[in-house]
Amino acid sequence: MTETDIPKHSVHTLVFRSLKRTHDMFLSDYNNPIEIDEKSLELKKNIKAKDEYGLVLDMPKEDRQRKTKQNQDEITINNEIESENQEPIEETEIEQEPRSAPVFPSSRPTEQKSDSKALTLFASNQTAMAHRRNTISMPKPQWHAPWKLYRVISGHMGWVRCIDVDPSNEWFVTGGTDRIIKIWDLASGNLKLSLTGHVSTVRGVRVSNRHPYLFSCGEDKQVKCWDLECNKVIRHYHGHLSACYALALHPTLDILVSAGRDNVARMWDMRTKVQIHSLEGHTNTVATVKCQDIDPQIITGSHDSTIRCWDIIAGKTMCTLTNHKKSVRAITLHPKLMSMASASPDNIKEWKLPNAEFIQNLSGHNAVVNALACNSDNVLVSAADNGSMYMWDWMTGYNFQKTQTIPQPGSIDSETGIFALNFDHSGSRLLTGEADKTIKIYKEDETATEETHPINWKPELLKRKRF
Repeated sequence: MTETDIPKHSVHTLVFRSLKRTHDMFLSDYNNPIEIDEKSLELKKNIKAKDEYGLVLDMPKEDRQRKTKQNQDEITINNEIESENQEPIEETEIEQEPRSAPVFPSSRPTEQKSDSKALTLFASNQTAMAHRRNTISMPKPQWHAPWKLYRVISGHMGWVRCIDVDPSNEWFVTGGTDRIIKIWDLASGNLKLSLTGHVSTVRGVRVSNRHPYLFSCGEDKQVKCWDLECNKVIRHYHGHLSACYALALHPTLDILVSAGRDNVARMWDMRTKVQIHSLEGHTNTVATVKCQDIDPQIITGSHDSTIRCWDIIAGKTMCTLTNHKKSVRAITLHPKLMSMASASPDNIKEWKLPNAEFIQNLSGHNAVVNALACNSDNVLVSAADNGSMYMWDWMTGYNFQKTQTIPQPGSIDSETGIFALNFDHSGSRLLTGEADKTIKIYKEDETATEETHPINWKPELLKRKRF
């Protein structure tokens, strides 16, 4: 055929022809609903029932004889109640077979259409379960000796913002607003060494348990690695865009984690100074960071009132805890148990790891809690901006001691805050860094006994919050 033999149509005609073919081929009437396929509908119901109620679909049927006996017992009880209301009768001892507890009428369903007793059992025991839940009492807390102040160390020219103890438990290191890192003898309290290099407040110090290294960070955005054999800076970790507030060392890997006011936590390769990950997700200052050798291996707390657990391989958040209502300024890990505690002005909360499940609230420390510390004897210590320090029993949340720090003579009232807490590795000494430019060391009262300092505890009913 030649080009002259092909009929030519307008675009409008061709479009409408195509629409008509499509309409005739797929659906002629859009207003009529699609017919329901009974077989498909039945298959859908069966799949949904097995998916959502598969665990209780095949529960064993209740024994008919037991059911008949229970009904007879209920009828007998009702008849006795009616006869007692009509006329009093003499009490007689009648031997009866033990029977199950009567079911409250309000909790019993009126109709039973299915053979499964799952919902029926739940409904019949609902009131009993609620009663049992409300009568849980707090277990008796473990007795702890009260702590007392036994040494005050002066030497810093500004607030003491951070403390860490040497793995050998022979000395400890502090940093403060005077921009100096000081190393002290733990036994005598004498100054051993002063390290200068930061140009602003030192906010974090950590001593490595695998290398002769000391790590420090400050408000000058710098993260430094000090060689303690020659007492010099050997590495700088560049990358923070604002002040660096917290440091943590991985216990088994050569990984350093720093966090600060730029809303991120940064993972560094300790030796090559390379940034491995930038852990982004917080929307405000990251105030504290902790590391452990099992998942979650990095935990951060922020002023955006959230806690995040991180996957160090992917560099992403594993879970976010939003239970706190105010800034999370401190986190501590229990040295033996798989649990942690976090502090905020609203509450101190305990969490079960690795899934970060909420355990309990430790209420009562109504202040801005700056620091937390825990030892292996289940003593949890919280310290606040107003100089108050509370001692808690980790397992029960019982507050067994409240103390108020004594400022150094010549200090003003506002210089009573406590910024840092740390136990030594034996758990018998507690070190605090304070706003009056001193380091205070506490120890347990050796003369205290359960008779001289009894536990002021009553087995009251618990009304714990779910979050």
